[in-house]
Amino acid sequence: MNEMRQSKLEVNNQEKINTFLTKSQIGHLGLSDGLEPYVIPLNFVWFQNCIYFHGASEGRKTRILAENHLACFTISESLGVMSNPIPAKVDTAYMSAMIFGNVTKLEDINISRDVMQALLDKYVPGYYNKPLSKSHLEKYVSSLGSKTTIFQLTPTKITAKENVLDEKARFSPGRTILMDL
Repeated sequence: MNEMRQSKLEVNNQEKINTFLTKSQIGHLGLSDGLEPYVIPLNFVWFQNCIYFHGASEGRKTRILAENHLACFTISESLGVMSNPIPAKVDTAYMSAMIFGNVTKLEDINISRDVMQALLDKYVPGYYNKPLSKSHLEKYVSSLGSKTTIFQLTPTKITAKENVLDEKARFSPGRTILMDL
């Protein structure tokens, strides 16, 4: 695996990484479709030290994963832009993580239900007044006519970076260079 070029930005605090993975809303799944890259944005949940996402039981993503289970899942969050009188020093504050690993299709209905419940708890906390039932997963068919499949990405490596926001340099509309001289 390649070394991180900007190692001074590397995050090694596992608790911070776990919090970031738990709270972030959208990730990008990177796959190889033969010689063509394929990256798709997804809702996901960081649950029991794995990334979980769902999708149709058929389609391009499912076909690719059946042929090549290796994947990279990337999450990034912008924390703001930092202005500077020197144009080359304008910078973006961010946190990002890359999870490399193997993707498998979940077959166990109990684990699938737990994952779907974790997704619901993340994206619509408190909305439902009772836990998701197994029968819902067994019977559910999307509006496009396909069943839902849940995938698990088991990490083989996780890297994370953070460029910390300098509040004094945070850009906001109306700020001009004259304010920074």
